[in-house]
Amino acid sequence: MKPVILAGGSGSRLWPKSRAALPKQFLSLTSENTMLQDTVSRLAGINTQRAIFICNEAHRFLVAEQLRQKNIDHSGILLEPVGRNTAPAIALAALHATLSGEDPVLLVLAADHLITDEPAFHEAVVKANSLAEKGHLVTFGIVPTQPHTGYGYIKAGESLNEGFKVEKFVEKPSLKTAETYLSSGKYLWNSGMFMFRASRYLEELEKYSPEILNACKQAIATESPDLDFIRVDKDIFSKCKDDSIDYAVMENTDSAAMVTLDAGWSDVGSWSSIWDVAEKDDSGNATVGDVILENTKGSYVNAEQRLVSVIGLDNVIVVETKDAVMVAHKDDTQSIKTVVDKLKADERPEFQFHREVFRPWGSYDSIDNGARFQVKRITVKPGEKLSVQMHHHRAEHWIVVSGTANVTINDNTQLVSENQSVYIPIGSVHALENPGKIPLELIEVQSGAYLGEDDIVRFSDRYGRAPK
Repeated sequence: MKPVILAGGSGSRLWPKSRAALPKQFLSLTSENTMLQDTVSRLAGINTQRAIFICNEAHRFLVAEQLRQKNIDHSGILLEPVGRNTAPAIALAALHATLSGEDPVLLVLAADHLITDEPAFHEAVVKANSLAEKGHLVTFGIVPTQPHTGYGYIKAGESLNEGFKVEKFVEKPSLKTAETYLSSGKYLWNSGMFMFRASRYLEELEKYSPEILNACKQAIATESPDLDFIRVDKDIFSKCKDDSIDYAVMENTDSAAMVTLDAGWSDVGSWSSIWDVAEKDDSGNATVGDVILENTKGSYVNAEQRLVSVIGLDNVIVVETKDAVMVAHKDDTQSIKTVVDKLKADERPEFQFHREVFRPWGSYDSIDNGARFQVKRITVKPGEKLSVQMHHHRAEHWIVVSGTANVTINDNTQLVSENQSVYIPIGSVHALENPGKIPLELIEVQSGAYLGEDDIVRFSDRYGRAPK
């Protein structure tokens, strides 16, 4: 079988850790690995082909870097130029997987789920593969542990030995309805994981959502390689209908089957669900970082940058990052999305970026700023290079803290070592490269009338960010 890892999504309910430029699938929330890395690692022990990854174009270097960190081989990172939900994303993967004449069974997984019992997961995958080989479109139904109102449900129908036929899909229920589902024993949570032969999915998509299939066929006909990435035409794919696989196919097909999965699954969709799966003390508290609690119960406190103390509060979520603090009652974490929507509407940078921003060449951390200055700590990975660029409104002063920088200013190139500095005047064409074997760290002091990130004119860039 061929894994298809869906690495899109924003994870807005996990703000301020999860942001538009660094959503939850790329964060270490439940282990030392990121959620994307854990999704791949739990496939060990299953006979699979190399996985294909699907992500937003803006996150392509995050995916590539996190796979590189774990030496994960793959068959390509398929880029969605715009988000169009799961039905088109899976269609692109299925069409790409069949281009060479093969017709693999696809194991479709979200990159941001938690599964604690991997042997049980492997057993369910084997059962699902058996059903997929017989032409079924298989989904994984999670054995419910509570009457959850945040998940859709699947009602099990006729037995198929390895699983069940799907009798029906139902939307997120009220608490009373969820309690009825739980007591019946026939309803399972809809996990959003699937398995089917590529051709079978495409057949059913053509039957029930032909407009999606046609748009994806036109898009995949334009695919072109770019480093580890597979690009499709933006204008063509943008015209594709936005729809989930549930609405487009699964709720319509008469070939839907379900395999029961009881493997400690969570979609980690909110801070309260993080608290659910976290290790807790005798007072029911879960903490990360430098935290002191006093007379506090049933709470989750995550301190990233500084000491956080919580006193005399029960059932709260407190998350601190370098540039934001979020405090919520544990029963109202769904309202975090409303805050994120306000940040987006107000065009606040906290919606999209952390204070530390990751780039394909490394990262930068904006550590101080004022009316006409900004100070950044820049880290450049060994062998990497920033784009050849120019600024209309700011000058820059670089001070090397560790490593060696290869600096080009107009027609002059020089090596700048630790404790040395260099000045880049306004309007100078310049570039920064780390020629060494260790990370290059430097302090950048910007000064000028305008210091926005959009004051960058790129002339060339090894990561494809310069205009053609």
